[in-house]
Amino acid sequence: MCVVLSLRSLDNLLITISGPAGSGKSHCASKLAELYGIPCHSVGSIFRKMASERGLSVEEFSRLAERDPTIDQELDRRTSEIASKGGQIIEGRLVSFFSKSFPNTLRFYLTAPFEERVKRIAMREGISVDVAEVRTRMREESERQRYRSLYNIDINDLSVYDFVINTSKWDKDSVVLLLKEIIDLYLKTSSKE
Repeated sequence: MCVVLSLRSLDNLLITISGPAGSGKSHCASKLAELYGIPCHSVGSIFRKMASERGLSVEEFSRLAERDPTIDQELDRRTSEIASKGGQIIEGRLVSFFSKSFPNTLRFYLTAPFEERVKRIAMREGISVDVAEVRTRMREESERQRYRSLYNIDINDLSVYDFVINTSKWDKDSVVLLLKEIIDLYLKTSSKE
């Protein structure tokens, strides 16, 4: 038996990376997309762009989304449309829930202790840790309520994921290499001739 790693296998593979803010999902998604030469999409970037278009902060837009379900519905529609094509990476909070029915999907959940994530967010956004903590708590509570209300999804239910990784255990480039090893193994074992 010959095991072959072929790019054709990658053409149909959807890789989803989910997790809370500050877990490293955006970094990992973009680096993996570079390594494999496939498109990468960020649901968070789309959400931030929509907030900016309305002149709102992410926190303000999240509060608006609590009252206006069409915001999340539009995000989810776009995400599902992108995901249905395969051959790409999508990072976002709910993408793994919405891709459950797609046959060739690897679903990753990245996380880290809350304090670690808050420090990362503060550094990334150039704000104090105290401000980052308040904003992160507000955002996560808003998302938890919206997703429960709109879809009856408990974002703390990790059973939909194939792999759950605590990113505080390694530096960010090591996490990318770990994900790549898992993806490569999946491609090798799913493309036997």
